[in-house]
Parts: sequence; structure tokens; C-alpha cells
Amino acid sequence: MATRWYQEKKREHFYKEAKRVGYRARSAFKLLQIQQKFHVITKGDLVVDLGAAPGGWSQVAQDLVGPQGRVIGIDVSSIQPLEGGHTQFLRGDLTDPLSLERLREALHGRHADVVISDMSPDISGTYSVDQARSIWLCEHALKVARALLKPNGHFACKVFEGEDLKHFREDVQQSFSLVKHYSPEASRKSSSEIYIIAKTFHQIE
Repeated sequence: MATRWYQEKKREHFYKEAKRVGYRARSAFKLLQIQQKFHVITKGDLVVDLGAAPGGWSQVAQDLVGPQGRVIGIDVSSIQPLEGGHTQFLRGDLTDPLSLERLREALHGRHADVVISDMSPDISGTYSVDQARSIWLCEHALKVARALLKPNGHFACKVFEGEDLKHFREDVQQSFSLVKHYSPEASRKSSSEIYIIAKTFHQIE
């Protein structure tokens, strides 16, 4: 009972803090905590944010890249523009190949320094189904990362724990020199979500 109370207070804390500092979602703190531990984004980077709505991760990324950097976010839902930075939002479904082409066009011939994904499936209530859908979305995110990242670029994505996770991690390891699991403090302890952090991209040999 005490543990549940603590987790609810923690969740409420991050929600209130997001409101206080102007983040669009509590999940912004997850990216901040990923950044603090793994330093995936640096000043001047070009960042692609997959499943970007409502824009919380893009807000953090925009702050991290600074005025010389750029963020491109994409989601099936529309996203209100961000102020004070170079962030562009596209509307599209990452499971549709046309969305990858739209991202390529938005990059204007450049490669991304970082690809991040906080995508989640619509929750069905059946965990095995939800976990399989989460892996499916992550596979699409990895496909985008392999297509758009420059050499030595970085990738971070949310995934639900389960039987398919080991295979997905092994797939990621084919393209990145360092691959870690991470559970940010801003995630609920009861949540099955974790983040795959992959650094130093290289083409599959």
C-alpha cells in the first residue's frame, strides 16, 4: 500500500512539474533522464522524434540542440507548433512507407544525428497483444533509424518488456556499438515500459 502511495505521489510530482515548467507531457522528464545518463543529444544536432505528439519530447530535444540544431517530429495526430526554436512537425503513420519518404524530404539531404521514439500502441488490455504491438512499432522505429541516421548517430526507443524483447535487442545490436536497457525514474515502477538506448550507429555488416 505504501509503495503504491509513493508511486502515485511520484507520478503526480512529475505531472505537476511538467505543468510548472511548461512541458506538454510528463514524459518529457523521461527524455531528460535518458539524456542525463546517456548524453544522446548534443548542441547543434538534427533530431528526429517519432510518435512525437503532444510534443513533450520535442520540447526537450529543442532545448538540448539549441538554436543551431533542428528537430523534426512526426505523429499520426496533429501537433501544435513549438515556439522559440527550429522544430518542424509532420503528420504521418510510421508504419506507412510514405512517412519515411516525407522525413527524408524534411531532412533536405542531411542525415539525422539522433532518432528518438516514445511511441506506444493503443492499449487493448491483453498484455501479450500490447507487447507484440510495441515491438512492431519499435521495429518500424529501428527501420527509420537505419535509413536516416548518420554514422555514429544515436537511437532511443520505448518498448514493453516481454518475450520478443530479447530478439529486438539483438536486432538493434547489429547496427549499434552500445545497446543498453534503461528505466527512467519518471516511469511508473508498475509500468512494463523500458527504453532501449543505442549509441554509435554503423551499417549492418
